[in-house]
Order: sequence, then C-alpha cells, then structure tokens
Amino acid sequence: MAALLRYLPLIVAVVLLVAAVVDIVRIEPDRVRALPKPLWAVIAIGIVIIGPILWFALGRERLQPRPAAGPVAPDDDPEFLQRLAREKEQEQRIRDLEKRLSELDGDDETPKNPQ
Repeated sequence: MAALLRYLPLIVAVVLLVAAVVDIVRIEPDRVRALPKPLWAVIAIGIVIIGPILWFALGRERLQPRPAAGPVAPDDDPEFLQRLAREKEQEQRIRDLEKRLSELDGDDETPKNPQ
C-alpha cells in the first residue's frame, strides 16, 4: 500500500498527460482556444500536471449541449399521428367503396326471367 501511495502522483501525472495529448491530437482545430494545437501539446508535455490541467480548463472549447431529440414515442410525434389518421381515413374510404361496389355487383346478379 505504501508503494502505491509513493507512485500515485506519478500515475496521476502520466494519466493526465496521456489524456491531454490524445485530446489535443484528436480535437478539431476550430475547437481549440487561445493557442495553436502544437503549442498546447508542448505546454501539456513540458509543464507536468499543470499543462494538462491548463489544456482542459482553457485550451479546448466545450461542446454545446445537444438540442433535445425529436419525439421519443411514436404517439408523441404529430406527423406520425397525422399520417396514421390519413391512413385510417383512406382504409375506411376503401372499405366503403368496396361495400358499395359489392352492393352494385349484387344488384346486377339478380336472376333474369328465363322465359
């Protein structure tokens, strides 16, 4: 346990350094603030612990929160509800037309006088 506590600052410094350098390399240039990316890399590597902290605090632009996504459930979506209502009306119209058509066909099939 004592050995772990002795190496803990070194482990923290290495983890911070690796995280900062990876972030500096992967971030888009338009999201970097204050200094160019290569200079931020030199600062992060050259100034132990404080360099990576400066990068995360000052060097990178924070992502804006995403706007709320669209409706979660289908019945929360007004377009879905309108489309559903249209489909229901069309199906009812088709059933009515089929019923009228079968009634008209039924009238034609009455037996004629075979005299």
